[in-house]
Amino acid sequence: MVQLDGKFLMSWLALLVGVTLCLPAYGQRDRFDLVRRIDVPEAGQAVAVDDTFFYAISNSVVAKYERQSGQRVAIWKADAQRPLKHLNSGIVIDGKLYCAHSNYPQFPEASSVEVWDTTTLQHVQSKSLGIYEGSLTWIDQHDGDWWAVFAHYSKKVNQNPFAKDHTHTSLVHFDDQWRRKGGYIFPKTVLDRFDPHSCSGGSWGPDGMIYCSGHDLGEIYQLRLPKAGSTLVLEQTLPAPITGQGFAWAPDGQAIYGIDRARRQVVVAKWVKGVR
Repeated sequence: MVQLDGKFLMSWLALLVGVTLCLPAYGQRDRFDLVRRIDVPEAGQAVAVDDTFFYAISNSVVAKYERQSGQRVAIWKADAQRPLKHLNSGIVIDGKLYCAHSNYPQFPEASSVEVWDTTTLQHVQSKSLGIYEGSLTWIDQHDGDWWAVFAHYSKKVNQNPFAKDHTHTSLVHFDDQWRRKGGYIFPKTVLDRFDPHSCSGGSWGPDGMIYCSGHDLGEIYQLRLPKAGSTLVLEQTLPAPITGQGFAWAPDGQAIYGIDRARRQVVVAKWVKGVR
């Protein structure tokens, strides 16, 4: 039997540990790392972003801020002519801000898509979806079509005798004229994280995956469409320095803008990709 010298064995183990520490951590998940926090009183529901500005969204207010300075440059408020009461996530497309809107917590649930000109922050269009599959919480455009989530809540929010729980939350696929093309439900692992609320934010990511957030938790769920059936497939859960709610990808696809609702802050977080 070969006897190893103690000093030799310790040196060999130290070398082995050093080599191991230099190896990539295969299987490490993606995450979003904090870059910046900006105090924004209107950061109550969501934030949208373009090349120069971000747009803080509250129930009935939209505020425009310079990305670099963090200074507010314009604000829009609902009024008697445009009595919006529960705005949700927003997305900027070709110089227009599109926001999901619903009559939550009223029932039956009715929803609309509200549109602002980002240059003037004037409200320019409204697309009513009427009574549909729930309360509209986010919309996005992908390959020319519209995608939208309609939420339900296990937490009691009104006296609706026909209220459905959070498991009825769905992602609906529309064409460019808002005609339904298909629909999907969320996997149980994600629904359990939404409970007792629902999916509050979401967007197609730069990698062709669907990214969603819940109502409170500091995490974002990376999902893909199923090859068969109706249930979205969870790829990974990404930690993020947000408190759920609506978020948006920066135009370069390298970061997200989200909110910390309790602190009334807009949060900028860098997308850090794990090694797989």
